[in-house]
Amino acid sequence: ASRSEEQPSLESVGLCTRGGRAAAAAAAAMSSVTEDVRNVLANEESLRYEEEISRNPYLLDSWLKYLEFKKDGKPSERHFIHERALKCLPRSYKLWRQYLQERGAQLAGKSIADKRYRILVNTYERALVHLHKMPRIWLDYCAVLAKLKRGTLTRRTFDRALQALPITQHDRVWNLYLEWVRDFGVKDTAIRVYRRYLQYDPQHREEFVDYLESAGSVEEAAQQLAVCVNDDDFVSPGGHSKHQLWMRLCDMCAKHPKEVSGSLKVDAIIRSGLARFTDEVGRLWCKLADYYIRMGQFERARDIYEEGINSVTTVRDFTAIFDAYAQFEESVISAKMQQEEEDDDEEEDEEEEDMDVEGND
Repeated sequence: ASRSEEQPSLESVGLCTRGGRAAAAAAAAMSSVTEDVRNVLANEESLRYEEEISRNPYLLDSWLKYLEFKKDGKPSERHFIHERALKCLPRSYKLWRQYLQERGAQLAGKSIADKRYRILVNTYERALVHLHKMPRIWLDYCAVLAKLKRGTLTRRTFDRALQALPITQHDRVWNLYLEWVRDFGVKDTAIRVYRRYLQYDPQHREEFVDYLESAGSVEEAAQQLAVCVNDDDFVSPGGHSKHQLWMRLCDMCAKHPKEVSGSLKVDAIIRSGLARFTDEVGRLWCKLADYYIRMGQFERARDIYEEGINSVTTVRDFTAIFDAYAQFEESVISAKMQQEEEDDDEEEDEEEEDMDVEGND
């Protein structure tokens, strides 16, 4: 009886297992059929687009609709369609722009050593054969080259862009060019590029001065700032007045006398400032004296202080010069005292050495 009860249960298990396998097989077959149907429909739809293109391969809308239909396709398929479209429409900005953006998007987050960057660079070069008057293509290409850290090629490409584009569009190129050359870190290249930029827009000379000062080229920075000060038509983009620019030039000359003395007449510059800005007379006399102090001409600095004290007419200017004069004399006296102490120490050391030598004898 027990055997008869166990046997139906085993049969039922076998039926369930076979039924499950059959259902799974049926589902797989249905999925395969559905996939085949999709492929057939897609091929039929692609065939319809191919027929439309074959009738008129020079119609841009047909290619764009075909690419829209293939938006979920493999990148290689879309690249192939783009290449075919560009053979028929080589001057289409929309096709080139879309193609370049797709190739660039595939390389987002990839290493700059990826071989596909070479293909992207070649694609940009091909696009510029036909679209060399389009600034957006040039800017995107230069951005790609800057990312690849290819300095010489990037600089030459910027130069090619400036040569190819009309001067009314140069401003867009220069903004990116200057940003790249500052970040690239080669001072000589940056200075040459800035000099060319000033031929295009001299009003940004103050920006060049800022860069030169930060790069340590004080001599040329002072020369360029002197040009700004002497140009009556110059308007500072940063909103600085002539007085502020002049005081900046005087500060630069006073702090770096050895660098600027060979190219600028510092004494004449500061004295002309004395005639221009009567409210800064005391400060300017102090800067002129500081210039000679840094040059090591202490007697000349004393003469400047004396001349300033005798020529000023306000208490404020007199106090500023007198305080600076007194501080200078104190520093000179302290330096001499320190030097004498060092000399005395050296003499004592020499006497002790002589005594040691006599004792040994």
